Amino acid sequence: MNQNDFSNISISDELKQGIADMGYSSATSIQSQSIPIILEGRDVIGKSQTGSGKTAAFGLPALDRIDTSISPKIVQVLILCPTRELAMQACTEIRKFSKYKEEIHVVPIFGGDSIDRQIMQLRQGCQIVVGTPGRIMDHMNRKTLKFSEVKMVVLDEADEMLNMGFIEDIELILTGTPEERQTILFSATMPKAVLDITKKFQKDPVTVEIKEPQLTVSTIEQFYFRIPKAKKKDALLCLLDYYKPERSIVFCNTKKMVDELIEELNRRGYPAQGLHGDMRQASRTQVMNQFKDGKIAILAATDVAARGIDVNDIKVVFNYDLPQDDEYYVHRIGRTGRAGKSGQAFTLVQGPKQFSQLKNIMNYTKCEILERELPSFSEINNRNTSQLVDEISAFMAQHEYKKYMPAIEKMVDEKNTAIEIAAALFAMSVKQNTLADETTADFASADWGRESDEKSKQFKKHGGIGGRKFKNDAKYEYNDENMTSIKISIGKKDKVMPNQI
Repeated sequence: MNQNDFSNISISDELKQGIADMGYSSATSIQSQSIPIILEGRDVIGKSQTGSGKTAAFGLPALDRIDTSISPKIVQVLILCPTRELAMQACTEIRKFSKYKEEIHVVPIFGGDSIDRQIMQLRQGCQIVVGTPGRIMDHMNRKTLKFSEVKMVVLDEADEMLNMGFIEDIELILTGTPEERQTILFSATMPKAVLDITKKFQKDPVTVEIKEPQLTVSTIEQFYFRIPKAKKKDALLCLLDYYKPERSIVFCNTKKMVDELIEELNRRGYPAQGLHGDMRQASRTQVMNQFKDGKIAILAATDVAARGIDVNDIKVVFNYDLPQDDEYYVHRIGRTGRAGKSGQAFTLVQGPKQFSQLKNIMNYTKCEILERELPSFSEINNRNTSQLVDEISAFMAQHEYKKYMPAIEKMVDEKNTAIEIAAALFAMSVKQNTLADETTADFASADWGRESDEKSKQFKKHGGIGGRKFKNDAKYEYNDENMTSIKISIGKKDKVMPNQI
């Protein structure tokens, strides 16, 4: 990736000092290319993947373009984000950037937070508002947020906002801002809906596109596991028992599945919490703080709710459900392997239909996702035993334990051998496997799509992409008899958007 030193970019010394305090010295490609153009006042279309540093790309020039000669109570910059978490994250970063900028105030505006508190903050005044489209529209209707002096509007993660059904809100917000404003749009993809926004609301925009040769980083090991029907929860527990990640995220496609999975994990004795859009903001913040503090080891989340999670030491990402969009796979696994650390991404695959989806993901990301066998009951127990042996050896090397020897000697005198006593203590200490031996044995039944050994070798040789055929026998077919398709013949003309259904 081409990078420039921030000292060579024409931002103010105050911002450079704030960036230095945050530990940054080099600008990413999207930052080094976008910042000078935005500082010139040009409209910009920025296409870059999540995690490329887009917040600094628009946040730094936005701060330097604030007119300090007018009242600090007048809103000059409006930044729209798809979720509360992203809005909070962007607001936090911009505040850090402006640490040495005097009288710069940034206010976050999003649903789930007290609107009365937001109204009070807006009345006190600020130059930058960061918010979600729905709550911004609410304040516009209440006339508690005025855009008459707005000189810059930023659409962050524009494709995600449109996917969530915010297109009408965005158009109304942009229409309510001065026509001579500067419009900055950042998006990971450029579907037609995003292009229509650029044509309608931007003037002679400059396109900055960052092309990555590989969408996933080399520090992330990626594997998939074949899962028999109705064994997905057991398979997840099996992997948790075997790998014991200190901190992990499990991605599900629906809020209902998040709730069901959390209930099952907690019932089995795993400290886990969920994160999805139906939760109140206070609950979501509490869950995220517990996850960051290490009080919970497992976070189950939907794709939208997980946008904005900024934790650097996530060991494993589980794709419990295959993502509904190939690009979501990149967003998901990007939660691990951050800041140069290693990480693992595990994907659970059921049936040939899902395996076909996985092949599409491999084609899209241009990376290899290797197959692994689910660990057996004995492998899990052997690993637990081995880990406990290591822990005991480390404890003996670092702690005083001999003062307890008289108690052991007394037990030996009572006709127990030292080995029997040690074995009993070992049994008390080792974490018992929550799965039965016959349950893990059932994992071997997921043999759909397996060809001869030679074809399997050819498949792996070519990176697992293409070439595999599935058996036509009925017993190998994906069973969707319990699913029903529902078609609703309403849409934009009826003034109904996807997020209202």
